Amino acid sequence: MQEKNSGYLIVDKEILPDVFEKVVKAKDMLRTGKAKGITQACKLQEISRSTFYKYKDYVFAVSEAMRGRKATIIMILDHTPGVLSNVLNKLAELKGNILTISQDIPINNAANVSITLDISELEIEIDELVSRINEIEGVFKSELMAVE
Repeated sequence: MQEKNSGYLIVDKEILPDVFEKVVKAKDMLRTGKAKGITQACKLQEISRSTFYKYKDYVFAVSEAMRGRKATIIMILDHTPGVLSNVLNKLAELKGNILTISQDIPINNAANVSITLDISELEIEIDELVSRINEIEGVFKSELMAVE
């Protein structure tokens, strides 16, 4: 059996079904407030909600001006001292430069954290970075939210 090669490809949208671009546009409408919810964004982009949910975590837009320079990672962290610090240390160790950090109030001893970082000097691929964050003690879950 062949091993799965997880990673990212940059593909010209001209050769892809238009549904991928519509999902990206729907996500952008939600992010900017042009749509009040997923149902409205899907209706405006003429895609089904199931299509949106199927692809939303796998399709990202690439900005021409900042291609591959910023990434947002969302995490659920154990609410114990030092966990966020360990994540930040790992990002610094791998040459990720923190741009923003947003942390919600912990509920049931778990805190939602979103970090946007400059990845232009990153020493490893972004999917490997997410994997390494997941290995840190106290990180319940981390995933790539967006790459620009």
